[in-house]
Amino acid sequence: MALTQELLLIYTTYFVATASPGPSNMAIMGTAMKNGRGAALALAAGVIGGSMLWALLAACGVLTVLATFAQLLIVLKIAGGLYLLWLAFKAGKSALRNAEVSGPEESLAKSSFGRLFRQGMLMHVGNPKAILTWVAIMSVALKPDAAAATLPLIIGGCAAICITVFCGYALLFSTAAMGAFYRRIRRGLDALLACCFAVAGLKLVFSRQG
Repeated sequence: MALTQELLLIYTTYFVATASPGPSNMAIMGTAMKNGRGAALALAAGVIGGSMLWALLAACGVLTVLATFAQLLIVLKIAGGLYLLWLAFKAGKSALRNAEVSGPEESLAKSSFGRLFRQGMLMHVGNPKAILTWVAIMSVALKPDAAAATLPLIIGGCAAICITVFCGYALLFSTAAMGAFYRRIRRGLDALLACCFAVAGLKLVFSRQG
């Protein structure tokens, strides 16, 4: 019963943190409407891969060591913040362009799935909050009296939540109706993405607390 309660708490916390609006979710939504389902799923796969990378490092105890060194977290925050500011710059340039938007099929042909996957990975790997989240989660999984099944249940359950949320956003916002909606609001949405990336990036760059 205690294990079940702990798992429910972890799953609920992870779901809320994953599904809440943030740079990764906003990027997946925008990519889905602009470039279609395949591109959005490639970006989502990168975000999922970044999250699972932190999960595996946490399970090996690497993140606990990293989290004890404030200087390393500060460096990671600055690097992640600068990358988000770069994405803000690109989204801002797109918002200022007054060009016609091609359909998802045409723009998808110009997109690199590999580039989108790397973008998703970098967005999540450069997020120090992911480190602290997984450190907190593993403090439950790696307790001396924890059952042997605790660790795989936590990682497996969180992986399922991660895949469901991020791929769900990719599928939901890649419909034809959402694509048509994007073509009507492209510049406004790109401006909103630029603001979201800029705020998140500046927050990371100027924050000095773990």
